[in-house]
Amino acid sequence: MRGGQCWVLVLLGLLGACGNPADLSGLRMGLATPPQNLDPRFATDATSNRINRLLYRSRVDFDGESRPVPSLASWERLGPLRYRFTLGVEGRLFSNGRRLTSADVVATFRSILDPATGSPHRALLALINDLSAKGPEQIEFILGRPDPLFPAYLTIGILPAELIAAEHPFHRQPVGSGAFRFVAWPEQGRLQLERVADRQRVGFEVVGDPNVRVMKLLRGEIDLLQNDLPPELFGFLQGRREIRVEEQPGSNFSYLAFNLEDPQTGRAEVRRAVAHGIDREAIIRFVFGGAAGEAQALFSPNHWAGNPALRPYPHDPARARSLLAELGYTAEHPLRLVYKTSNDPFRVRLATLIQAQLRETGIAVEVQSYDWGTFYDDVKAGRFQLMSLSWVGVKTPDIFRYAFHSRSLPPDGVNRGRYRSQRVDALLEQIAQIGELQEQVPLYQELQRVLLEDLPYVPLWYEHQRVATRREVTGYRLATDGNYDGLRWVERSQPTEGRHAAGH
Repeated sequence: MRGGQCWVLVLLGLLGACGNPADLSGLRMGLATPPQNLDPRFATDATSNRINRLLYRSRVDFDGESRPVPSLASWERLGPLRYRFTLGVEGRLFSNGRRLTSADVVATFRSILDPATGSPHRALLALINDLSAKGPEQIEFILGRPDPLFPAYLTIGILPAELIAAEHPFHRQPVGSGAFRFVAWPEQGRLQLERVADRQRVGFEVVGDPNVRVMKLLRGEIDLLQNDLPPELFGFLQGRREIRVEEQPGSNFSYLAFNLEDPQTGRAEVRRAVAHGIDREAIIRFVFGGAAGEAQALFSPNHWAGNPALRPYPHDPARARSLLAELGYTAEHPLRLVYKTSNDPFRVRLATLIQAQLRETGIAVEVQSYDWGTFYDDVKAGRFQLMSLSWVGVKTPDIFRYAFHSRSLPPDGVNRGRYRSQRVDALLEQIAQIGELQEQVPLYQELQRVLLEDLPYVPLWYEHQRVATRREVTGYRLATDGNYDGLRWVERSQPTEGRHAAGH
């Protein structure tokens, strides 16, 4: 029986076995993984960052070309090392009723810059030498070095100064000035927010099994699902008259990462053998159903800092075997590696496919899957040889310093593979000395060429964005980076059929 047929048969079995669900108020969105931290000073996982965008307003956002634009504040460059930000009118009311001022901006960023806070975003903002409030509406930043990308670094949500001082538990009880306010988080898998504009309640329910998530959507227990489903289940949903499915190309970058401190994966020949052993084109065609684009770097060629000259490693098992033979590995003495992933069934499926492809090159891969929390803890601690993740919502090339500079090892960054390269460090330092974005582009392109050669990551693909909603749900706007901003406009009318009718 083919994999897609298995998904559908399991789902139909679940539909037939379900009893009557509890009546749920408000609009509900199904999630594959829970948010880990609702304090924007500490959040690093995708789900937390997407929900924090709803809860907190940041001073800067991005346009369709990933260039910074004003959000909470506009700015002017007073000199190479001096910026003045002026707060606007919108997004100035915290959910506790107090108006946001420059003192809150200063307190938020001083907290991030304080080493005692332990914020993983501190390294990115370390170029700030000083900041101060200039009255209630303006803030001035003094930098230690010029950086034309500086405004783009200020996307972290603003917190109330007095609650920072009181060590309020923002990670569980967020207080922001975003389009939504926090209502309740009674358990890890259930979070409820309220839209400020009209008091529409939105609940996030974590359902790890994708079949069960789809079943809940079909039964009306969940109104909306975004991504994190096998293509077969999206195909199944497209055939249901009560469901609407939308899709568009995405910008989120999926990759296979190596631990470069490991005796095996620290060797460049091993990493190149792995890259040549993976048939990305076949996975995209047969597993994703074409709903992904092959990646050659973190940024696509269409990004303003992308490198259109790069080409992915070709699938070449013979070349992979030759590289391994040079290291002394044979069929009788294969290279053995451990590949860690989450226990999401589709991610496990991708890992086992890569396992099978690498077996053809003489690499014996053991796949280990864990619940999201355990897996993510191992990733952050560097407890892996191979692991796969995605960068989501990345707009600006400051990510290269954050993820690949030798001084960005956790907790000072997210260089989780412990990659160290004098050439990359030198390029990043050279970029930091250039005051104009356009002059930085060729250096960013060279940086991505070096990364593709060194392979701290094997670039895999940019997955398309997909959303499935009940027919009565309208107005949701799908974003290329998979954020949840569409919840700001979504509406749900009364269904024409029984909301909890069983067994379609």
